[in-house]
Amino acid sequence: MISVNDLKTGLTLEIDNGLWSVVEFLHVKPGKGAAFVRTKLKNAETGQVVEKTFRAGEKVAKATLDKRTMQYLYKEGNDFVMMDMESYEQLNIPEVAIGDGIKYLKENMEVNVLLHDSKIIGVDIPNHVELEVVDTPPSEKGNTSQGGTKPATLETGAVVNVPFFIANGDKIRVDTRTNEYLDRV
Repeated sequence: MISVNDLKTGLTLEIDNGLWSVVEFLHVKPGKGAAFVRTKLKNAETGQVVEKTFRAGEKVAKATLDKRTMQYLYKEGNDFVMMDMESYEQLNIPEVAIGDGIKYLKENMEVNVLLHDSKIIGVDIPNHVELEVVDTPPSEKGNTSQGGTKPATLETGAVVNVPFFIANGDKIRVDTRTNEYLDRV
């Protein structure tokens, strides 16, 4: 059990026989009345997002998650085949469990797979990935004093805004949480 005063973004809780991940939380102390914690929770199985308010100090059950490092091997239909780095066992993970991270997933990449009671509930893609630019418009001369950007398609199909000096074939580092260009590698 954990107090709602100790909630953090990304923490997984067991509420009403379901797994819910904390998306946002706000501790509110009104001038009159008792303090409370307003949260946004995302269902781990369905992806549904709900708002829930708890009284300050209320206890909730923290879910015990098993985190395994796995390597992405290849795509088979709508499933992604991953290999456990310890047991070398291969698992088929559905596209829905990976979520938005699919657009950064490339072969042989290591990811963390989250399991609850041996059921896959999510996949954590690394925060920064290095990908090659496969298609971007040519650089423009002039009118670049403000540091403009242009769209670039990466080797995995993701589209990111990059500075004008980036060309086809360049390797860039991208922040997978915000879909932003970080630097050229």
